[in-house]
Amino acid sequence: MNCEAMHLNIQLLGPLNVELKATQMTPSAPKQRQVLALLALNAGRVVTVSSLIEELWGDRPPRSYATTLQTYVLQIRNALAAARPGVPAVRGVLSTRHSGYQLESGCRTDVEEFTRLAHAGRTAAEQGDHRVASEQLGRALRVWRGPALVDVGLGRILELEAASLEETRLGVFERRVEADLALGRHNDMLGELTLASARNPMNEILSAYLMIALYRSGHVGRALEVFHRLGSVLDEELGVVPCARMRRLHAAMLSGDPALESPSWSTTQLYADLFSRT
Repeated sequence: MNCEAMHLNIQLLGPLNVELKATQMTPSAPKQRQVLALLALNAGRVVTVSSLIEELWGDRPPRSYATTLQTYVLQIRNALAAARPGVPAVRGVLSTRHSGYQLESGCRTDVEEFTRLAHAGRTAAEQGDHRVASEQLGRALRVWRGPALVDVGLGRILELEAASLEETRLGVFERRVEADLALGRHNDMLGELTLASARNPMNEILSAYLMIALYRSGHVGRALEVFHRLGSVLDEELGVVPCARMRRLHAAMLSGDPALESPSWSTTQLYADLFSRT
C-alpha cells in the first residue's frame, strides 16, 4: 500500500511535521527525524544505507551502526503502525530494499507541492502571463512555514538538501517579484523587497528589483542609494564592482530613461532594451 492510500503527509519546509490520516506522529528523537526527513525528500526512491550512515554519523559511525540504523527504521515503522492500528500494511509504507530503504511513492510532501506550484508559475511567466505567474509563484512561497528542516539536525546530506531548497525558494521569490513588477505593483512590494535585499546584501537581482520598485514609486534618491550600498558591499566582501547590467540600470536612472517607467515589460525585456542603446 502506498503513502497516498495511507494519507501520509510530511512537511519539511519549516518545522518537521508528520501526519498519518490526521494523526500526529512526528518523531521526537533527533536521529529518527534525520532518517525520516532524508527518506521523505527522496520518496519513491531508494536511500542507500551508506547515504544514511553518512548523514547520521559522517566519517565516524559507531561500530554498531547497522543495528542502530535498523532500530531507527523499526521505530519509525512502529510509529506508523501505532497511528493506524489494525492496518498491518501501513508498516510497508517504509520498505527495505537491497541497498537501503524507501518511503513508498505517493507520500504527500510540501516540497512536492512547492515544486508543482513553482513549475506552474514559471511556465506562466515564460508564456508572458504575469498575473497567473504571480499567483502560482506566490502560492508556492506560502507553502513554506520557515527555513527548510529548521528543527532537524542536519548532517552532510541534509545540509546540502536544505541549502538547495533555500536557493530554489529565493529563485521563486525573484520570479514572483518580476511578475509583480510587470503588473505595476511596485508600491506594494517596497517593504518585502527592502527586507529581502537586506537579508541578501550581495544579491544583485534583488537590488535591481528594489531599485526599479523605488524608482517607479518616485524614490529616485533611495534607488540610487541601493546601488551605492550594493557596490560598497561587493567591494568590501569580494573586491568586485556591480555587474554590467546593474551599472546600466544605474546609468538609466541617472539619465531618467523612460524605459524604466514601463511596468508592462519584464525585467529581462527592460535589460535588453537598455543594453540595445549602448
